[in-house]
Amino acid sequence: MRLEKKATIVSTSVATLLVIMKMTVGILSGSIAVLASAIDSLLDLTVSLFNYFALHNAEKDPDGDFNYGRNKIEPLAAVIEGTIISLSALFILYEALVKIAHPREMEFMGVSIFVMLASILITSILVLFLNKVAAKTGNMVIKADALHYKTDIFSNGAVLLALGLVSLTDEELIDSILGVGIGIYMIYSAMPIIKEGILMLLDAALCESDIKKITDVIESQKETTNYHHLQTRESGSHIFISVHIVFNISISLYDAHLISDKLEIKLKQLFEDKKVHILIHMDPYDDSEINENEDLY
Repeated sequence: MRLEKKATIVSTSVATLLVIMKMTVGILSGSIAVLASAIDSLLDLTVSLFNYFALHNAEKDPDGDFNYGRNKIEPLAAVIEGTIISLSALFILYEALVKIAHPREMEFMGVSIFVMLASILITSILVLFLNKVAAKTGNMVIKADALHYKTDIFSNGAVLLALGLVSLTDEELIDSILGVGIGIYMIYSAMPIIKEGILMLLDAALCESDIKKITDVIESQKETTNYHHLQTRESGSHIFISVHIVFNISISLYDAHLISDKLEIKLKQLFEDKKVHILIHMDPYDDSEINENEDLY
């Protein structure tokens, strides 16, 4: 089983435990902050289950229906996860504003504080694990999942702070105000996840630093004279590179093919944590200025 799939199983199990803990205490205590955290954990559980499904299908080999595989399930999952985070944040904001307008007394403060402390500890361990998996695999879904649970640590900390302050001051408004703060922070954290996923779905080119690494390798190939039509895109854990390489007109097809093979190996070494797919078009002369509609013969 892939490490990424194991990570989604672990995160699903943790989310299930946190949902049970927080939902029970949130309902009993009447705390909007705790209840909001419980709802967020319930969404975490849903997202983790979806991530498992996404990774399970994304790793399937290309077939007659999907010639390039199903890699875009990963950025699609990231966009959905970011959207879910944003929607849950809006619900938290709504509940917090309702409680400001209609205050409700909180109960079971001691138990609530203990549950939130346990949640922070459990979530912190999970984030360390997910970050390690994301760094090792470069998987976008796991990266988004790690960021999601990282926001949970801060939101859980805010909930714990709210419970502590309410316990000390008997000021119930603190619970609602921090609920608003949690909602705003969650939306702010979700935006980069959604943006990155959308750019990947739209086949955006690699970042400038990655393209610079690619062009440096191509330009260092002494047996070639030039290159053009360099195109790049990223799909989940896969990178696609397409380029036209110009050779001397007198070179044999066999030698040009050998040089292209060596160039492919060098380019793949730039992204060892990714699956790199390279398409090299071998040109006997530079035709980059020729109009597509112009007859070459």
